[in-house]
Amino acid sequence: MVRDVLILFGMRARNLKWERGKYQMFEALGCHSCFKSQCASWRVHVSERLFTSPCHQKVSAGPRKQVCEVVLQHFDQQYSQELGQLWVVAREVLLQPHCWQYGIMLNRFCAPEDLRQRLCLQGFSSLVDHGSLQCFVHPARTRFPSQKHQPGWLKQYYLLNAASLLPVLALDMREGDRLLDMCSAPGGKALAVLQCVTPASLHCNELNFERQQWLSKTLESYVPPAVRNILTVSNLDGRTFGELQADTFDKVLVDAPCSNDRSWLFSAHPQQSAMRLGERTRLPEIQRDLLRSALAAVRPGGLVVYSTCTLSHAENGAVVQEVLSCCSNAELQNLEEMSCSLGHRFTFGPSSPFGLLVVPDHGRTWGPMFLSKLKRLY
Repeated sequence: MVRDVLILFGMRARNLKWERGKYQMFEALGCHSCFKSQCASWRVHVSERLFTSPCHQKVSAGPRKQVCEVVLQHFDQQYSQELGQLWVVAREVLLQPHCWQYGIMLNRFCAPEDLRQRLCLQGFSSLVDHGSLQCFVHPARTRFPSQKHQPGWLKQYYLLNAASLLPVLALDMREGDRLLDMCSAPGGKALAVLQCVTPASLHCNELNFERQQWLSKTLESYVPPAVRNILTVSNLDGRTFGELQADTFDKVLVDAPCSNDRSWLFSAHPQQSAMRLGERTRLPEIQRDLLRSALAAVRPGGLVVYSTCTLSHAENGAVVQEVLSCCSNAELQNLEEMSCSLGHRFTFGPSSPFGLLVVPDHGRTWGPMFLSKLKRLY
């Protein structure tokens, strides 16, 4: 019993020395009734310390990130034209990482039965109602402990930007589907798929070797051995799937490499930032090739979801528009139902015929995230 009390969400009580010492004192004195009453109050006390830390409170989260002015000026010039007033608010949110919110996706393979109840008691609410997928969010920025990778031990939850779930929901996965996650690292979307259904096969691909290792470790940390037999992890160029595995998959997710707005704003060195801005002009060509490859790899009648984590129209709607203009067998799918049902949770950008854009907002700091859904006709 003592060990159960001293371990909460995988965090040992040695990080809270004063409380642990108090428990050891109660146990040594044999004050069982006092010990039991203190157990309950200690649980509440620790839960409050773990869960509640709104962004207006001081959070000792290490040194403050330095904004890269070169990237910020570039974003100001582009996004003020593309988004108008929405960029003013999104800019404020993106420049305050200490206020970014995180979703908590439970791992259906090992999450404790009472974890959901604990989250609700702390003010968290369910983000989506989609089968066995459970993701909880809090109206304020909260500090929640991440769990370290331990071989042979499954983690109970995954922390993520809640907007990352939208491309997975758009896939409309069914039991027995064959899915290709073309640019899979770090693996959050693949995990979300496995929370929804058990596909016949899930092919997780990542071109970058280091990121592929990260992906493999993520899957090992969350997926039990009995389910891993449906997984394939590869290190291929996504642009080759259309030729190597044509007409193979029921669904394909292209979470394309992009100019990640959140991380690029805090690039370490001006030289690195200049290099990234140079890469930005070349990314749309790569993204178009990946999307065309996905349309060739999916079977006729199958679905492709394209997503990025940037606000840039050149990497979002413009990519989809150009691919549609040269792929007569692709048909754009309407995502209006998703935007209506989740409009109270996310702030969506200007209406576009080519997809949905989640824009960071005060109290709803999710995004950036763009997603578009296409169906292969023949």
